[in-house]
Amino acid sequence: MGTTLFTSCSFSWRFHRQIIPSNHLLAQSSLESGISRAKVTADSGESGLVGGEIEKCSGLMKRRSILVSGVSLISSAVLGSPREGLAVVKQGLLAGRIPGLSEPDEQGWRTYRRPDEKSGGHGVGWSPIIPYAFSVPQDWEEVPVSIADLGGTEIDLRFGSSKEGRLSVIVAPVLRFADDLGDNATIERIGPPEKVINAFGPEVIGENVEGKVISMNVAEHLGRTYYQFELEPPHALITATAAGNRLYLFNVTASGLQWKRHYNDLKRIAESFRVI
Repeated sequence: MGTTLFTSCSFSWRFHRQIIPSNHLLAQSSLESGISRAKVTADSGESGLVGGEIEKCSGLMKRRSILVSGVSLISSAVLGSPREGLAVVKQGLLAGRIPGLSEPDEQGWRTYRRPDEKSGGHGVGWSPIIPYAFSVPQDWEEVPVSIADLGGTEIDLRFGSSKEGRLSVIVAPVLRFADDLGDNATIERIGPPEKVINAFGPEVIGENVEGKVISMNVAEHLGRTYYQFELEPPHALITATAAGNRLYLFNVTASGLQWKRHYNDLKRIAESFRVI
């Protein structure tokens, strides 16, 4: 009889050791339940030795509960609430993707700036990518980039919105146009808008751009020139510029329905692109 009761207590001890690390509150409740069962069994027996052993086991479990409580208090002090602790772990898992979005402004738009710490040189010997920025509505989020995507390893960033559309940033070497542009190329030295869109448009939309370009504009911001194109079909807005030894192609695309409903937002996104 005594041996059976002590074995039951030992099993309860092993069981609680497995649960405690997952959740303090659940472990404490289980411990209290285990102690209660042990006391009931002890009352039903007549052996003083068995009762003493169970009382000793109960004391160990109580001290274990106090120890776990202390650990929980320390964890709370370091990580804050349990949700905050989970947030820290989640951020650690996403360490390879450095966030670059600002908080929403009064209109619900956020600005993305390529973080200086973001990896990706697109080729051995290339200088760091000059940061760029653009604005998107609040529901747009960064999505993973795959080298199998259209544009391959030259795609530096993707964003998307299930409601409005998607965008990508292609960063390509200017050496694909000429070998005498140096390390401070400009879009004007690469060529006129027609040359740029005919050379790089197929990489962006996956097909020849002949007959698809419905508008071309030239804009200047802080001394840098930007070529802006609108294509249809497929529905696309492309902004191109050059900086350092690279050409930047900012592409905003959408389905027919998205284009019809959110054209103004898509246009604003495309025109917000800046190399800074």
